[in-house]
Amino acid sequence: MLKIRNTTSRIILAAFLLTLAVVAVACAGMSDRIKTKHELLNFKNANASVVMSEDGQLLGKYFYENRTNITFDQLPGNLVDALIATEDVRFYDHHGTDARSFLRVLFKSILMNDRSSGGGSTITQQLAKNMFGRTTRGFMPMVSNKISELIMARRIEKVYSKNDILTLYLNTVAFGENVFGIEAASVRFFNKSTADLAIEESAVLVGMLKANTFYNPRRNPENAKTRRNVVLGQMKKYKFLDTKTADSLSLLPMVIDYSRKTRSEGIADYFLVQVRKEAEEVLRGYNSPDGSEWDLERDGLVITTTLNYSLQDYAVRSFREHLQVMQKRLNSQYRTSSGRRALEQVAASELKRLGLEERASEMRVQEIFDWDGTLTDSLSVSDSLKRSLLLLHAGLMAMDPQSGGIKAWVGGLDFKTQPYDQILARRQLASVFKPVIYAAALEDGFEPCRYLDNDSITLSGFDDWSPENFDHSYGGKYSLSGALVHSMNVPTFSLYLEIGFEKVNAMWRKMRFSFELDNTPSLALGTAEANIREVAIAYSSFVNGGYRIGPWCIISISTSSGKLIYSREITGEKIRIMTDRTSQLMSAMLQKAVREGTGVSMNYVYGVDFPLSGKTGTSQDYSDAWFAAFNPGLVIVSRAGASTRSIHFNSGSNGSGSALALPLVALTLKKMKQNRTLSQSLILPFPELPAELAGALDCPDFREDSFFDILIDIFEKDEKEYDTPERRIQRRVNSILRKILKKRKYER
Repeated sequence: MLKIRNTTSRIILAAFLLTLAVVAVACAGMSDRIKTKHELLNFKNANASVVMSEDGQLLGKYFYENRTNITFDQLPGNLVDALIATEDVRFYDHHGTDARSFLRVLFKSILMNDRSSGGGSTITQQLAKNMFGRTTRGFMPMVSNKISELIMARRIEKVYSKNDILTLYLNTVAFGENVFGIEAASVRFFNKSTADLAIEESAVLVGMLKANTFYNPRRNPENAKTRRNVVLGQMKKYKFLDTKTADSLSLLPMVIDYSRKTRSEGIADYFLVQVRKEAEEVLRGYNSPDGSEWDLERDGLVITTTLNYSLQDYAVRSFREHLQVMQKRLNSQYRTSSGRRALEQVAASELKRLGLEERASEMRVQEIFDWDGTLTDSLSVSDSLKRSLLLLHAGLMAMDPQSGGIKAWVGGLDFKTQPYDQILARRQLASVFKPVIYAAALEDGFEPCRYLDNDSITLSGFDDWSPENFDHSYGGKYSLSGALVHSMNVPTFSLYLEIGFEKVNAMWRKMRFSFELDNTPSLALGTAEANIREVAIAYSSFVNGGYRIGPWCIISISTSSGKLIYSREITGEKIRIMTDRTSQLMSAMLQKAVREGTGVSMNYVYGVDFPLSGKTGTSQDYSDAWFAAFNPGLVIVSRAGASTRSIHFNSGSNGSGSALALPLVALTLKKMKQNRTLSQSLILPFPELPAELAGALDCPDFREDSFFDILIDIFEKDEKEYDTPERRIQRRVNSILRKILKKRKYER
């Protein structure tokens, strides 16, 4: 008996010495993983920055890890109970380690390699792992990790309170899908804040901690339900729930409200790119408390923007409502025999340009955008290209013309499959360019009631090029105002010849367009190119007194605790680019364009009856359609068209600015009209013209040629030279002659 007892003692001693040896070897080189008190106190999670609309709605996040840290006060009691009952029932009784659990893990899991014995780690030990990770290097890394976590757990308990430990733990845990922390998980799986979680929902999330993929309620709902019920059973076992409540909750079906509100999956995805650029620029002038630069993906900033969530939502819904109808019409056009031939020719040309001719039949699996739902399919390179060529793209931007703040930014159809921002895409302006000419004329002293020739003109030296009106009409004269209201090409060209390229180019430059103008006759009809953003800036000057302003998108940036880092003045820098007189007259003339001209469908078709100014634009062959509208409280610009000018509608009934682009604005404003608070804040009344301009537009838009006009025409040739010194002299002679004849007319 004594011999057996001695043998047992030796075995126990040997096991003890072996354990010490293993621990000693495992601890060698582990000092760098043991954190000091200072390092523990200054621990900071990578915390997602959130982007908010001006009306307090979440637009998206920027994150290294999708995480939003919260405080203990935001944790519901049922969540804390579920966590303790399932993960560490003696949490409030120990000081970071649980001896019984640790010995079980040491002998069964580590020495005997029995994985069924459980984890054995306390919540505090798990927190140590979450905070600083684990190593796979060195001798017996599993032992090294466990021992370092045990030591760190003891230190954490000395630095933090129990409530702080629970909060840190729930902010660090991973839930799969690149989601970290309980708040991000609550939003992802239940589309609600942690504070609003029901008992059974808390049980689902706590259950995921065991294996976040296997118990993912979206991917594996039955597994998640089984695990949820285990958690509820633990809560019942340890008296956190009574039997009746636990049993009734266990019978509930697995119901989630899955939401993917991340950095690239919301209604303002394209806008988030602009916010990020502006935020990074703004934050260069500020440092975080530790002296380092702010990091949008880690520092949990709150960025409040100028964008109005409701208006953005109306615009996004209007895109779906209008563009899916127009897409079907375009698809039908290209399903005809002539349409198929045209598409084949364009596709062949594009394949050659891209160097993909030999790979045209190669099959590829890809995500495809469709208004009926994005899908994954296998298509040949050729078929994929044809589908892409036929896709109608569009962009819409709205901004406050007084401050420059962006109110809506819809950069395309679907950020995931179509990431190129259409608001920044440069396209031919067509008649949306004409107000630049008219503003330059008003700056040069022209009056809205100055009459312009509508006679056919042929230019020598340009292959006898001749401008044509949309309706192919000629003769008579249009007032400057009437020519703009009805978007007449020939009178506009006559005006352009009178004021000359240099004055138009000067106005263009003041408006800060990026495209360099070419001194060619066709410029008068809108061959210049610009993007939606540039047009919105330019048109703002017609309603804000003649200033170039904005756009900008960030109102403020603060920390997650509410400390203000940056705040912007509501009114941005203003640069005068035209007189107040010109601005007022342009606004008045373009109001008339919506009431009587190319924008009349705003009211008659869509019921948008509040005061607006606006201008449509239709580029050659209906390749691009534009509409720009404004009011003292809002400028809103849209453009639509395929990605290449070779694919387009073949008639104005579908491809004109009033048919393709205007409805995007009209439907957005029609929806906004139902929101009384929003419409009253954004749609403001136009001020009355001052006394000296009150009668400036009181003249007929069109008049027939008078005897004196016919007499003047005798001195002018139908064939004209373009912008030469001789032409400028001739213009001066004609101008003098007009004044003499006009004086005699009034004397009679």
